[in-house]
Amino acid sequence: MVARISTVAFQGIDVLPVEVQVQIASGLPAFTIVGLPDKAVGESRERVRSALTAIGLSLPAKRITINLSPADVLKEGSHFDLPIALGLLVAMDVLPAEDLGGYVVLGELGLDGSIARVAGVLPAAIHASAAGKGIICPAPAGGEAAWAADVKVLAPRSILALVNHFKGTQVLSPPAPRVADAPVRRLDIADIKGQEVAKRALEVAAAGGHNLLMIGPPGSGKSMLAARLPGILPPMDAGETLEVSMIHSVAGLLSDGALTRARPFRDPHHSASMAAMVGGGMRARPGEVSLAHGGVLFLDELPEFGRQVLEALRQPLETGRVSVARANGHVTYPARVMFVAAMNPCKCGYLADPNQGCGRAPKCGREYQAKISGPLFDRIDLHVDVPAVDVADLALPPPSEGSAAVAARVARARSVQTERYAGRDGIRTNAEADGDLLTRVATPEADGAKLLADAARQMSLTARGYHRVLRVARTLADLDGAADVRRIHVAEALSYRRVVLAS
Repeated sequence: MVARISTVAFQGIDVLPVEVQVQIASGLPAFTIVGLPDKAVGESRERVRSALTAIGLSLPAKRITINLSPADVLKEGSHFDLPIALGLLVAMDVLPAEDLGGYVVLGELGLDGSIARVAGVLPAAIHASAAGKGIICPAPAGGEAAWAADVKVLAPRSILALVNHFKGTQVLSPPAPRVADAPVRRLDIADIKGQEVAKRALEVAAAGGHNLLMIGPPGSGKSMLAARLPGILPPMDAGETLEVSMIHSVAGLLSDGALTRARPFRDPHHSASMAAMVGGGMRARPGEVSLAHGGVLFLDELPEFGRQVLEALRQPLETGRVSVARANGHVTYPARVMFVAAMNPCKCGYLADPNQGCGRAPKCGREYQAKISGPLFDRIDLHVDVPAVDVADLALPPPSEGSAAVAARVARARSVQTERYAGRDGIRTNAEADGDLLTRVATPEADGAKLLADAARQMSLTARGYHRVLRVARTLADLDGAADVRRIHVAEALSYRRVVLAS
């Protein structure tokens, strides 16, 4: 007899069905796992043996063979423990096979028989729902599994509780979908004195999902501005929440199985490696750019990041996804982010400061900014100077307008875009519009079109730069509540384009 238990393997956020086949046959005592397991799966032998011993069961002194089918798919992770254990219980006639045939199973076993939390429960539950099956998962992850539509969820804390449930001596209550409490935002844009141009750029970026670069001397408030960006972004809708949570589930970052509607804000240190930024490693885990999907990726001190790391961001910033290629396959993760960066104008930071002038200007600035390639600069919609704050501004009372007022305008602009792009898969904001769609929704009136054409020639705009100006102008019109893009919107959008330092 061969016992069969359904489980899954992960390839990015894609779920691959795996069948755990368990055979107990006559022969010398052995416990063998085949089917391309990694080290964590191979170690399941000892965890499963100890967990079954903890509930009073011993493995028979026979030849035990576990096959993970299909055999050509690499099996990674500790979530195969529970399906292997249940397969053994079926093969030992402890549990009936028909009771477990309608479930997808995943979970890590402790030596005492407890079931520990594993990554990837949410995409596994969605896969189970699509296959018309239920799911058995650890109790801490039951809240995320319950978000899958029309799926029966069993979330036991131990293998003994699960056995008792199928024996009828205990009932496992279905878990309820969990939502994390909204984070308390104590940072307010009203805390920042002066910097009205930078605040306006921050609002425009939030309203249209645009990339933003802030350039200014040390202490001018660039990091403070970026830290207040989450406070003016609208919460995610249901589709975005599910999409983002699937990535965080695979990465094992969902706290207590609860989904959150707060947009991600990731701010890796400039020592981050390429694998940390775009994904990779032995198991091709999602990187920072994917963990920021649907939210903000903030890179402070931009030129201090490795050149290869920054160049690796060019593809995800353009396409909204990142592909990690490995010898055993390709993994693709979503990576649609708002890219926000801050940098000093030169290495010493005081290129244009009249009081602390850079002694090597303008060469110092050219060399420092040359660490960022032209194509990466071209992918940034808004370039804004953040000058040093005057001491007189610091003595002024706080601005009357705070994050709540700005967030309300951003939300109105986003709602206009949601209605505009309804029914278009993958497009939610002006920053994502392209091709004929962008031409239809963002072509300016005659005088605005003439201004844009003249500026494109004088500023030597690339085709990408031209279209990014159109997107920003469309967002500016949305903030004004205007149906058409006007000359004033084009003019402001052009003011945010990068100015190349003179030789």
